[in-house]
Amino acid sequence: MFELMQSVLLIFIEIMCCKIFFETFGKVRYKGWINVMQYTLLLGSMCLVAYGLSEHFVIRQIVGIFIFSFFMFWHIKISLKKTFVLTMLYDALLLAMDYLIYSVNRWFSLSSGLLGKQYQVERVLLALLAKIILYLLILIIRKWLGKKTIEMMSDTEWLRFLFFPLFTVVTISAILSVFGYVQTVEQANLLFFIAFGMVGINFVVFYLINDVVEREAQMHENKIFQIQAKNQLEMYQSISESFDNQKRKTHEYKNQISCIESLLDKKQYAKLEEYVKKISGSLSHEPDVINTNNVIVNAILNTKYQEAESKGIVFVFRVNDLSGLKIKDEDVVTVLSNLLNNAIEACESCTDKKVIKFKFVKEDDRMIIAVKNTFNNNVVYKNGEIKSTKTMGIDEHGVGIKNVLKIIEKYGGSYVIEHKKKEFYFSIIIPA
Repeated sequence: MFELMQSVLLIFIEIMCCKIFFETFGKVRYKGWINVMQYTLLLGSMCLVAYGLSEHFVIRQIVGIFIFSFFMFWHIKISLKKTFVLTMLYDALLLAMDYLIYSVNRWFSLSSGLLGKQYQVERVLLALLAKIILYLLILIIRKWLGKKTIEMMSDTEWLRFLFFPLFTVVTISAILSVFGYVQTVEQANLLFFIAFGMVGINFVVFYLINDVVEREAQMHENKIFQIQAKNQLEMYQSISESFDNQKRKTHEYKNQISCIESLLDKKQYAKLEEYVKKISGSLSHEPDVINTNNVIVNAILNTKYQEAESKGIVFVFRVNDLSGLKIKDEDVVTVLSNLLNNAIEACESCTDKKVIKFKFVKEDDRMIIAVKNTFNNNVVYKNGEIKSTKTMGIDEHGVGIKNVLKIIEKYGGSYVIEHKKKEFYFSIIIPA
């Protein structure tokens, strides 16, 4: 009975490795009780195949590939063809581990003359050693292919994560070398319990860390959504204010024209000249100083221009006709708001020059967005990414830059980030 349990556990470990392997290449279709039912049926099917076709290796492998393909297609959102190819690849990894068992078996020089229980101890431990090495190999594959939960971990964190599976490999190897001859069944069962327990804990640790990282990723996405919503709200408020101002101005212009007509009718030219100069002076303070023939771009640039001017920042800009932009409005808001917010914030901390140079032009078959601003604080990089020096609860600067980079990638563009002589430069080129 105990030997049957060992075989079932080994099959279960193979299934868990297969699950982790396939989840590298696609999203899970179902979670909860359906997921439990899937793996219960898969475990039962593979146990029947293992015992029913134990004497027919080739047939067992073929049937196993079809069963794994069916259940993995049911579990992961990928095509049936890709599922079949990945199943064959996984089966090849399993066969490679079987060959590893055979090689280690020869290295330990296990002879048929050993007692049955002694041989069973080493055989099962070798099988477990092969499975934990398979698990390690799958983790490395996930890292190379940039799985989101692994990608968000730094290299140092990922190496720390690998400590426990490596420790398990060393421990099982040590058990094999030290406990080659077991005197009693109780000792053998204890070794099996320790070895299977350590392998099981590896899977528990993996899914605990996976859940933690996924929650962090969700929190990060929520932060991005909050910042996008904030930027869009500011833009819509600016547009609303512009329309309200335009209505007010239209009403004022009607009154002014009526007044001019009245002064003309009365031939009061001196008062007319004085009045025209007065209203002409008010027009020089027109808030909407930037016009690109794009309502969204105008709203953002004029809002940020007024904000910079109120903070004593010199805002130099170069724009042209942007009426035919192919970038979505929400993406334009994200890019411009983040870049200009960061530039204004950096200039605020400057003690001498406070200058922002902005360029947004469409030339030939490309669109260029460039922001250059003065700054005092040091630019901090971590893992190749810009980190903010702010002490706020939500790091809008770091999240905002990541948002901008995602949009650049989305439209097939490129970017350059430089900082020298207390000037920070961010340039973007996107195909028009």
